[in-house]
Amino acid sequence: MPQYPTGLTIAGTDSGGGAGMMADIKTMQTLKTFATSVIVGLTAQNTEGVQRIETVDAAMIDTQFASVAADFDVRAAKTGALFDSDHVQAVVRNLARFHFPVVVVDPVMVAKGGSHLLDEAGIATLKTDLLPLADVVTPNLPEAELLAGRTIHNRVDVLNAAKQIQQLGAANVVIKGGHGTNAVVADYVKLADGTDYWMESPRVNTNRTHGTGDTLSSAIVSYVAHGMNLKQAIRQAHDYLATIIPHPLPLGHGHGPLNHGLWEEHDEI
Repeated sequence: MPQYPTGLTIAGTDSGGGAGMMADIKTMQTLKTFATSVIVGLTAQNTEGVQRIETVDAAMIDTQFASVAADFDVRAAKTGALFDSDHVQAVVRNLARFHFPVVVVDPVMVAKGGSHLLDEAGIATLKTDLLPLADVVTPNLPEAELLAGRTIHNRVDVLNAAKQIQQLGAANVVIKGGHGTNAVVADYVKLADGTDYWMESPRVNTNRTHGTGDTLSSAIVSYVAHGMNLKQAIRQAHDYLATIIPHPLPLGHGHGPLNHGLWEEHDEI
């Protein structure tokens, strides 16, 4: 009997509920996808910043992966905050072992409040070992700069950065434009088949964007789990974010969370 569409989030928790695994689970649930999880680390966090981080030991990471893979038909998986090189390697080892059909890498490096969620050695390991396993990688502009080793000032720079990131092994690249300053947010997509295009939406003047990267990547996972190809899933995930960002939840005193469940009114899955 076929199982309910199932995704996997491999990430850290957010005690404030707006980002990380909490955003992933809320997104998948809203998009009618069952969320399984591998917890890599825990954060004491709210809308104003990250107060403390504790990572999970490698044996526990291995066991979580094995437990999920033994019992669930995971159709797509995503990674989020992985914290350091050792934990990136633990995730890489398990992704290579279990061969989930689609892997989305959200290369989380810095939280909205400025706290580092991946150290320099971890970035290097992500580039050499994790990106070659990625069917899709979804960096924001600062993350794309770190992955490509170049500064980004304009659209030509974005195109060149995406090309360099793809050369690191990621099959498809989505560079998110949310950190820009233009009136239009432009996400750039470079696909494995050689096609590329921009996805645009009006910029919303709000600081309630905590967890946007997690939400986009877990939305891609959700749409893939429902049978869409990657091009369709990326477009639908972009549209999902563009719909919910203008209607945030009035919570917290800093970078507030998204209103994931708003989409239920528009859901066509």
